[in-house]
Amino acid sequence: MVKTTERRTRRDWACFLEEIADQYKEAEKITLVMDNLNTHTPGSFYETFQPDKAKALWDRFEFVYTPKHGSWLNMAEIELNVLTGQCLNRRIDNIAVVRKEVRAWQEYRNNKNAKVNWQFTTKDARIKLSRLYPTFEG
Repeated sequence: MVKTTERRTRRDWACFLEEIADQYKEAEKITLVMDNLNTHTPGSFYETFQPDKAKALWDRFEFVYTPKHGSWLNMAEIELNVLTGQCLNRRIDNIAVVRKEVRAWQEYRNNKNAKVNWQFTTKDARIKLSRLYPTFEG
């Protein structure tokens, strides 16, 4: 799912997550992998919705944050790079046109059942991210 907004505000993010929750009403928990943008906080829900609705929405999600310097680990970032290369690789000065083209791209990608060919293994992660893993001396 892609949402095109004029800005990246807390309200924009909270409303988008409400749309995601509505899309997956039957899911007990929705796992969302995302970066550490300053809008991605519980406060965004509480600034946008009444407290009971904010809490209910927050509780629908399991948030998994990518490392601050590891956006390349986020498959959504990989997909955004595909979007940029296939759809947004030129200047478009009209947000309605951007929305129309992004919607068409999203439909195409979803109907194609496009997937990310993830080849990064746990072993690779332990090497690349060695500073994040403790070492045991025995």
